[in-house]
Amino acid sequence: MLEDTYAHSPMKKMFDEADVYGIGYDQERAGKPVIRLAIIGTGGVAQSKHIPAIMRLKTIWEPIDLVGISVRNPAQGKKVESMYRVKWYADYREMLNVEKPDGVMILSPDGVHFEHAMECMKRGIHVLVEKPITRSLVQSRQLCEFAESHRLILMTVSNKRYSPPYLRARNSGLDRPAMFVAKFNLGYKYVDILEGGTIHIFDLARYFMGDVESVSALGVRMYDFNETQYPFDNAVINLRFTSGAVGNIYTSSTALSLKPWERVEIYMKKRWIAIEDQKTLIINDGEQDGSKVFEPVFPNTLIFDEEFGGFMGLIENFVECIRGIAKPLVTGWDGHRAYELAVATHLSVKRGEKVILPLDNATADAELDSYRLTWK
Repeated sequence: MLEDTYAHSPMKKMFDEADVYGIGYDQERAGKPVIRLAIIGTGGVAQSKHIPAIMRLKTIWEPIDLVGISVRNPAQGKKVESMYRVKWYADYREMLNVEKPDGVMILSPDGVHFEHAMECMKRGIHVLVEKPITRSLVQSRQLCEFAESHRLILMTVSNKRYSPPYLRARNSGLDRPAMFVAKFNLGYKYVDILEGGTIHIFDLARYFMGDVESVSALGVRMYDFNETQYPFDNAVINLRFTSGAVGNIYTSSTALSLKPWERVEIYMKKRWIAIEDQKTLIINDGEQDGSKVFEPVFPNTLIFDEEFGGFMGLIENFVECIRGIAKPLVTGWDGHRAYELAVATHLSVKRGEKVILPLDNATADAELDSYRLTWK
């Protein structure tokens, strides 16, 4: 159960310790070594998710110091510097030299993830990088291999793994799951549907079902909707897992984003579970029994988007790994494999055939780069 997963349960604080907001002194947590974090890239996701998650962790006595942020946009840099009293650097290398952080959260645009992550790790700094880990399988493999050879923490932002409904589902007992079915809508005309959204579902598929053996995908560009000239706006993706299980993902960049947003279903022997909109967990484990539904009560003094969205758990796991007292729930290799599924989907749509995994990284990168030139 979720309450058993973390030693510092909000419910325990609320009911057993009369701490309705969960901010009472936590001697065990406060006594841990201080971890110095820095951030490269302070756009929307940094300001609305990651930094608030750090501040909430500090509020509940997690010893984290946000020692520096780096962004080239002066307006955004000065805004964050003023709001959080943290030093802004236009040059991220200067920030790394001056602040010498223990870990860096790389929240910059996809195209510079590799540069930023590698520069940090060459200095012996642990890294948490936004999804997709890179836009190149060759580069993401290089990052993972470098981290392994230098015994550095490399994690990717797969925050849904830490979100209570998905975490509870993963811990509810998965007995040889046979099928994974999911849908994901992201009706924004300026976002690449696979790399910017569906990659979360690719990661969840592996989280619940294990590695993927093959991908077969069909895509259609029906409405000429996406400003990025993406090759399809709706797609159906069939998966075969190495366990023998099967999966299907429906994804759309033209439907409504929020009605509903996403749904994941996992089918087992005489049992199936569903997670709706990263909010509601439904467990069905008997023909005669009713569904077991786990859903938060909103508003609630202990429910924060930073926690329910999985960002607090992700960052807490990162700092605990830096301290050497936890293992990553999501690794750089998980980020590599999730992006590989996105690449395999593109190649399957392009070729009109099933794509077998793992991909040859250099060949797949070259084919996808060539394919991108035709997107117009």
